Amino acid sequence: MKSFLPLGKFSFGMGDRFGQQGRAQLHACIKATELGADVVPVWNKSNREHTFVGSDPADVRAEADAAVKALGWKKTYHVDADHIRLETVDRFISPSDFFTIDVAESIGKPASKESVQSFIARHPELSGKVSLPHLSESFEIKREDLERVAGQFLLAAQEAGKIHRHIANVKGASNFITEVSMDETDHPQRPMDLLVILAMLADEKIPMQTIAPKFSGRFNKGVDYVGEVVRFEREFNDDLAVIDHAIQCYGFPSTLKLSVHSGSDKFSLYEPIRLALKKFGAGVHLKTAGTTWLEELIGLAEAGGDGLAMAREIYAYAHGHVDEFCAPYASVIDINKQRLPSAEAVNAWTSEQFVSALRHDPRNPGYNASVRQLLHVSFKVAAKFGPRYLQALARHEAVVARNVTENLFERHLKPLLLGRSRQAAPVRSDHSKVPVTA
Repeated sequence: MKSFLPLGKFSFGMGDRFGQQGRAQLHACIKATELGADVVPVWNKSNREHTFVGSDPADVRAEADAAVKALGWKKTYHVDADHIRLETVDRFISPSDFFTIDVAESIGKPASKESVQSFIARHPELSGKVSLPHLSESFEIKREDLERVAGQFLLAAQEAGKIHRHIANVKGASNFITEVSMDETDHPQRPMDLLVILAMLADEKIPMQTIAPKFSGRFNKGVDYVGEVVRFEREFNDDLAVIDHAIQCYGFPSTLKLSVHSGSDKFSLYEPIRLALKKFGAGVHLKTAGTTWLEELIGLAEAGGDGLAMAREIYAYAHGHVDEFCAPYASVIDINKQRLPSAEAVNAWTSEQFVSALRHDPRNPGYNASVRQLLHVSFKVAAKFGPRYLQALARHEAVVARNVTENLFERHLKPLLLGRSRQAAPVRSDHSKVPVTA
């Protein structure tokens, strides 16, 4: 395939809604590196987030560069144009060197019958029994399977190729990293589906280095995985086996790896992921996003005084607009409105009560997953406050930054890459009662 900018084995996507925590985020990566985890920081921000907060892709590059300079980081780092489409990519091309191509709108839309039949004819190797090293069980691909998967994903793969070529024509193929996101769909992809999808993307000659499939279970915003961890572990291992095969069969870069779009804080999955990566000698790209915004709120509440007042005010506004803020995220949140305290009740909370409700520690009896999810999707409130919010962050920079760094380092990087954590959240006992998408 064409030349490309190489991506390190372990890369960590860090979202920063308001562009204030670059140094605190990078500090977490430095701490992990000092313990032997060679992690590549990737600052990511989507077009939707830029629109909500009034920022620009160039701001993310400026934040990353400033953090790297301030902390003397000498290793690789990247800026990700997160979930871009053809109509939104142009403003990202100059400041970004990592592009997450989002083809969700094309998934499920049928490609032409001619292109489907042409794809099947080009890939006789996909027909029949498939047995791969480390695959949990072999599978057989029939013609109707190829037609089904091509009918659902071929147009999306063609769209990914179109977007990649557009970026390469402007930026140069060797100057950026490509990820393809296939996770924003209703049903998880089986290993058989992933193999066929990778063949489609190979036909588009995309030197892809990460791919984000849809896993089973729920990846809700800001809370732990909801589903069968054992099932996820089997899927993740099988997907690694398929990727190993695709690298050999289709000429993808040897750095091709899975990308997990976590919605943040999928603590119960980190140990299975870490063990699978060790088994295969593989890498991973993990995306966290809103967790930093929540740590800002925790820091403000912990600071007390005007910081706590700001956190209370943000909750009150979010509570009063709960349906409006939750509607765009309905598929990735499970909020029990009966568990949401009134604004009046929260206005009487101490710093300790607010922090206990919001910090992701299910062992704390004060933890409230519904409060956490509501505030996760309510960052537009802080954007509405504008300079008031940013000034509050500046006044309480030390406590906010400490929370941001500790969260990323202790709860994410250590358990994921090192197998050690000061606070790894257990799976909630009611997870088994939540239906898993088949």
